[in-house]
Parts: sequence; C-alpha cells; structure tokens
Amino acid sequence: MTLSSWGNYPLVDNNPLYFDNTSVLKDVVALHDELIPYGNGRSYGDSALSKNIIHAKPYNYFISFDKANGLLHLQAGVLLSDIINVFVPRGWFLKITPGTKLITVGGAIACDVHGKNHHVAGCFSECVKMFKLMLPDGEVVNCSKAENIELFKATCGGMGLTGVILEAVISLKKINSKYIDQTTIKTNNLKETFAAFQKYKDKPYSVAWIDCLATGGDIGKCLLMVGDFSDDGQLDYKPKKNISVPFMFPSFVLNTFTVKVFNWLYFGKVNTALTNHKVDLDTFFYPLDFVAHWNRIYGKSGFTQYQFILPKKTSFAGLERILKEIAHSGRGSFLAVLKLYGPENDNYLSFPIEGYSLALDFKIDAGLFDFLNKLDEIVLQLEGRIYLAKDSRVSQAVFEQGYQHVEAFRALRKKHLMHEKFNSTQSRRIGI
Repeated sequence: MTLSSWGNYPLVDNNPLYFDNTSVLKDVVALHDELIPYGNGRSYGDSALSKNIIHAKPYNYFISFDKANGLLHLQAGVLLSDIINVFVPRGWFLKITPGTKLITVGGAIACDVHGKNHHVAGCFSECVKMFKLMLPDGEVVNCSKAENIELFKATCGGMGLTGVILEAVISLKKINSKYIDQTTIKTNNLKETFAAFQKYKDKPYSVAWIDCLATGGDIGKCLLMVGDFSDDGQLDYKPKKNISVPFMFPSFVLNTFTVKVFNWLYFGKVNTALTNHKVDLDTFFYPLDFVAHWNRIYGKSGFTQYQFILPKKTSFAGLERILKEIAHSGRGSFLAVLKLYGPENDNYLSFPIEGYSLALDFKIDAGLFDFLNKLDEIVLQLEGRIYLAKDSRVSQAVFEQGYQHVEAFRALRKKHLMHEKFNSTQSRRIGI
C-alpha cells in the first residue's frame, strides 16, 4: 500500500505490520528490516515512512495512574486526546503538549515534542519518567534519566530510529479548570513583537501568529497569545465537535492573494492592542484540530512545514531577514507560528535551542525546494537548525551542521545494530 504523513508528501510504498503483544512484535522485528514505527500519521514529512511500517497506534491501553504523584503509566499508542478526555475532568492535564492532541505518546517521545510553554517547561521528555523500548534484537529495556541514559537521550527526539517504544510513565500537571485566561497582544512590527514576548516571558504559555507577507515597516506584526489555566473549578470538559474539509482543494485556491486576504482578516479581527478573555483549552492549545483533514486545503501535491529555530543572539536580525525573503518570494503561509524557547536539553536530536522558532506551511509546487534551500543557508549562517518532525526535504549537509550531537547518535545506532533494522525515508536522506 501507499502511505504518506500529514503533509501528503511524499507518498511511499510500504508493507503494514501490526502487533498486539511483545512476542508478536519481537517476531516482526526479527523477520523484517527497513522498519519504522508509525503512530497516528501526524508527523508532517517522511520521518515515519519506510518500506515496512510498524503500526503502533492499536497498542493503546492505560495501565495505571498514581494519583498522589500524577504519574500515568500507559502503552505508547495512546493518543494525547485520550489522556485529555479522561483526565481533564479529574483535574489533570499534560505538562507539555504540541499544537495537536492527535498524536501518540510514542510519537511525542520519538519527536521530543514541545509546545507553548517550552520557555518554562522544556520538551516532552521532561515529563517522561520512564519508557520501555524494544531494541533490534527483541530485548525490551527500561529507559530513563537514571537507567540506560544514553538510550533515553537517543530515543527522545530520535525519530523512531532506536527501536519501538512500548510503554511509558509520564507525569501530568494539576489543573482546576478547562479554561485558559488568555491575553492577546497586537503588535505592529517585529520590534514590538520581541518586546511583547519579553514583557510576557513569565506567562507559562505563549505563541504568536505572525503575518509572513507583511513588508516594510509592518514586517513581523503579529497577534501574541499568552495565558494560564483559570482557577474556576469548571472541569466538565468535553472535546469540541469539529468540522471537516471534505475533499482535496484545487491547487490554485491557495495563492499569494488568498493568503494576503486571510492575513488581513485574521490580523484585523483584533481591534485593540490588548485583549483579555477566557477560552477553552481546545481553542487555546489545539485550534487546528477543530478542522478535520485541514491538510487537504493544500491540494493533491501536498505541503511541507518549514520550521526552523535560531539562537537568541541572532533571532531578531535573522527573523527579519527571513521574513523579507518570504514576503519577496510571495510564498506566503497563513499558518505562521512564532514561539519563544528556553535552554536546549541533552538529547541528541531534540530540536529546541534557546531562542525563537518560526513554523510555516508551504504548498508543494515548482521552485519551492530551491527557495527552501536558500532559507536553509540563511538558517545555518545564523546558527539555527530545522525540525525533523516537520521535515520532508532537508539535505544531509544542512542537517549535520544544525545538530552537533549527530555523531554520538550514529555511534549508538551502530553499537546496538539499530541501523540494520530501523530506518525511515528521512533517515536515509540525512544519513543517520
């Protein structure tokens, strides 16, 4: 069968493999090579695509919950949405969550995902107390920051290339509301945007939508949303009903004009420089999950998300330069997300470094990859890197310059013979 991830690019022929216990999985791993675990298909590019796909999502039971310490033991196929549905009414929420709740716990670990609170809480691995990993020889080992430490550091952010994550123990955070007290700050340029991020840096959650087609003195204008959980005792959470994009849009629908119109309307919906209001957690954390199959908006050719991060010292000048390049190209993205990050962790391939990241969705068309190659050069000049969970086209040379621990990751892969079993289309392309 043919499979793609969320960006609908690339399409890869694959052999689907399933398991319902560790004995079956051990046989699956023994009998095949070119394996990669596949969760709910929400990584954007080719990091979870290969010749043989191990479907991990059906391995999805809750095992136990330690209420006194907020520790949840579960199988790796559980979706973040499952955790939210069960535990928010009980007064618990994820310590770290990305912008979609429709990913598996195993995928969250493998990508070492981050969210709107990285500047204060770090990556998903910060809430992972332990996970069980099946190695290429079928052995199952416990990994944590105290046990099999190198395997922990390689697997968190290792894009499924160290083995199959089977179970995990994660810590949840106590909450007293299903609502977020949100403040929206409207800025007019990049200088005001950075000043706003700095002013509200102590807020636990922050994220900005930025107009990537703005030019001149308007470059970098944004809507910055910051907030924290309310304390009103309202925990009667039910997931929002969503709408659906019923078919692939024609490719001509998304163009510079329609993106400019969207940006004008979205920026204009906020009339004042500062707005305070209460929103439900789905609206704040997962706005795109409200629209099922929103990836169809980009048409049959698919799209790629270009997410890069720059260190603080180069972030302002670097983002100004890159935003000018994007505006000049006319390749606008109506989904342009700017976030602030805290210090990087010790994991070999985790994406965040202390600074700012920008994520943009681009429709696949002629000339796009040449343009992104040009942006890659700028990112490297500014000592940045590209996010592997969103990538579908970065070169080995660009990847290696951005990730200083790549050789340690390669060495561990060879030590455990992981390179002989676990590989993705992405890992082949970037040489890991």
